[in-house]
Amino acid sequence: MIRAAHPDDAPAIAAIWNAVIAQPHITFTTDTKSDAAVAQMIAERAGAFRVAETDGTVAGFATFGSFRSGPGYRHTAEHSIMLGPQARGQGLGRALMDALESDAKAADIHLLVAGISGGNPDAVAFHNRLGFAHSGRIPQAGYKFGQWFDLILMHKVI
Repeated sequence: MIRAAHPDDAPAIAAIWNAVIAQPHITFTTDTKSDAAVAQMIAERAGAFRVAETDGTVAGFATFGSFRSGPGYRHTAEHSIMLGPQARGQGLGRALMDALESDAKAADIHLLVAGISGGNPDAVAFHNRLGFAHSGRIPQAGYKFGQWFDLILMHKVI
C-alpha cells in the first residue's frame, strides 16, 4: 500500500534512511537522521512525502522538496526514494514514484530531478526505467569514507 507519510512513521523511515547513509556508495551524507528530524520533515512536506507499507510495516519512502532557492525554480523539485532491502524488486519503488509524481503535479511541479551517486548504477537503471533522462555528470562531487564519487543528474518532465 502506498500512502501519505505520517509523523508516527518517522522511526521506520529514519531506520531505512540511516541504513542507506551507512552505505559508502549511495548517498554522500554521513549525517544520520533522527526520528524527530524526520517527523519534522514529514510535517513540513505535507503532500510531498509518501511511504510504501507492506504487512503494516513501512518498507520504503519517497519525498520531494526544493531543487534550488529562488522563484525561477518554483516548478522544479528534487526527490529522494529509499527502500529497505527486503522491499526491493517488488514494484514498490515504481509505485512510490507514481504516487510522488501525482503529488508533484498537484503541487504545480513541472520537473523532477534526481541526484544519484555514480557508485549506484541500480538507481540510474531504476530512473531510466521510469523515464528519467540523463542530464549530466559532475566528476568527484561527493566524498565519503575516503572515496570520491561522481554525481549523476537525471530529470523527468512530469
